[in-house]
Amino acid sequence: MRTPVETDELELALVAACRGDEDGFAVLWRDLHPRVLRYLQVRGDEGPEDLAAETWMHVVRGLPRFEGGLSDFRAWLFTIARHRAIDQGRARSRGLPVVSVADPVEASGRVPVAASAEQDAADHEATARALRLVATLPPAQAEMVALRVVAGLDVADVARLLDKRPGTVRVGVHRALKTLSQTAEREPEGGEG
Repeated sequence: MRTPVETDELELALVAACRGDEDGFAVLWRDLHPRVLRYLQVRGDEGPEDLAAETWMHVVRGLPRFEGGLSDFRAWLFTIARHRAIDQGRARSRGLPVVSVADPVEASGRVPVAASAEQDAADHEATARALRLVATLPPAQAEMVALRVVAGLDVADVARLLDKRPGTVRVGVHRALKTLSQTAEREPEGGEG
C-alpha cells in the first residue's frame, strides 16, 4: 500500500508529465513500468518487454491530452497495455509481422539507484514465484488478479477494462486469491513441485 507522501509525489509527477516535464514522466515510468511488465507477463503475451515499450510510446503521445488523477492514469495505462497485447495477438493470428520496439530510455537521463544484489535477487525470486502461481489460474482470473493486485487498479476500473460487472470482478479476484493461497501452501518455497 502506498503512503500518502508516495501518492502525492506520483500525483505531482503526473501533473508535471502532462505538461511535458521529463523528470515527472521518469518518476511515473519508474513506478509503473515494472507493474505493466508483470501484468503482460501474467497475461502470457509474447514479448512482454516490447509490448510494455509500445504501451509507453502510446502514453507519451497521449499524455498532453490526458485529464484525470493518478487512478485514472493507472486505468488508462493498463487499458493501453491490454489493447496493445490484444492487437499483437490478432496480428500474430493473421500471420502479420509484429514489429518490436526498443525499451524506452529513462527520460531524465539519470541512472536509478540500484538495490543491493541480495535484495534484487530476493525480489526477483519472489516475483517469479508469484507469476508462476498466477499462471496456474484460468486466464480470465489471472488477468483480474494482475489488474487488481499487480497494477493496483480499483474494482470499478478492472470491471470497465474487462467489460465485467464489479461484483463479478470482486468474486473472481476473491476466488483466485483463495486458490493461490491454497496452491502456495502446497508448493515448496523453491517453487519446484
